[in-house]
Amino acid sequence: MEKTPLAFRTHVSIFGNTNAGKSSLFNKLIGQDMVIVSPEKGTTTDPVTKAMELLPYGPIALTDTAGLSDYSNIGEKRMAKTEKTLEKTDFAIYAAAADDFDAAAYEDMKKQFDKKHIPYLLVFTKSDLGTGDLSVKYPEAVFISVNDDASIDNLRSVLLEKLSQIKSEDATMIGNLLPEGSTIIMVVPIDSEAPKGRIILPQVQFLRDCLDHGMKTIVVRDTELEETLKEQKKVDLVVTDSQAFKFVSQVVPENIPLTSFSMMMASIKGDLKKLIAGIDAIKNLKDGSKILMAEACTHNSSHEDIGRVKIPKLLQKFIGKRLEFEYYVHQDFPKDLSAYDLVIHCGGCMINSRSMNNRIEFCEENNVPITNYGVVLACVNGIRDRSTEIFRK
Repeated sequence: MEKTPLAFRTHVSIFGNTNAGKSSLFNKLIGQDMVIVSPEKGTTTDPVTKAMELLPYGPIALTDTAGLSDYSNIGEKRMAKTEKTLEKTDFAIYAAAADDFDAAAYEDMKKQFDKKHIPYLLVFTKSDLGTGDLSVKYPEAVFISVNDDASIDNLRSVLLEKLSQIKSEDATMIGNLLPEGSTIIMVVPIDSEAPKGRIILPQVQFLRDCLDHGMKTIVVRDTELEETLKEQKKVDLVVTDSQAFKFVSQVVPENIPLTSFSMMMASIKGDLKKLIAGIDAIKNLKDGSKILMAEACTHNSSHEDIGRVKIPKLLQKFIGKRLEFEYYVHQDFPKDLSAYDLVIHCGGCMINSRSMNNRIEFCEENNVPITNYGVVLACVNGIRDRSTEIFRK
């Protein structure tokens, strides 16, 4: 729990044309030679991300991307990956060589930043080779040389100031829902999908959130839930793995609020209201309707896999229709949604908030409803209203 996961860090990405000094800048900012630097164009092939602490701001994820001006066959694939990085970028650095500035490329990239509402900073590298009148034309820019540590320190100071301007209150799953001193029961079933020796990330994050906000937390398996409820004089909330919704909802009295880890995670990663509303689309599904199942992580599936086995079976049984399911994992997400009638997304614990909100917005733009694993499981178990009540109060 001491290490902030990438999904909860501010994502800062470095963009720019090939040979603009992006990798050298990346290495300087992280304080180590992590990526190869070469005068040859196209040295950086894939985005490289490094978790780091930018003090006193806090944890960030810094990403070095491939050059934007590589138009070879391989270069097009590199640029496609660079464009994917935009989807998760909270703040962008546009690196441009002071001795070879492509103003048109910068203006094109600015349009992409503005379209995705990404704040950005123009950084001229190689300033020791001369800057001409760039400081007059671009007074907001920062000039650096990797051979001048003072210029790098100045960049860090400017970056700290810019990030502080966009930093919102720390996201919390529970801190704005219940008061300090509340008692919460976490129901964590142990099955073949549960990692040996640990619990999954949404459960870890929720437990930490409870501790941060002074809430008493009891962690039990589903088999111990009934006994635990009898032992407690007061329980303010029960949060369960959504796969156990049916059993847990039968055991937990109606006067005790109930929800899932998936919904808790979705509440800080994206617009939960839109995900809840998206479930209404299931009434329009027909035989042969196509569902996109979006998983933010990669993992081996089994006979108990929630996204590939349980949800498809339960949903088809619930609506009495034969459906088609297609799967996209990690950063993959289709550019064309026209073939789909519904998108069902996981809790999103392995992607950041900007990535999740971009996906929700993209679905909206294409008039394709999107919902969430937890919402679907609540719906098919007849407890949609009960499981979302805690968020509506």
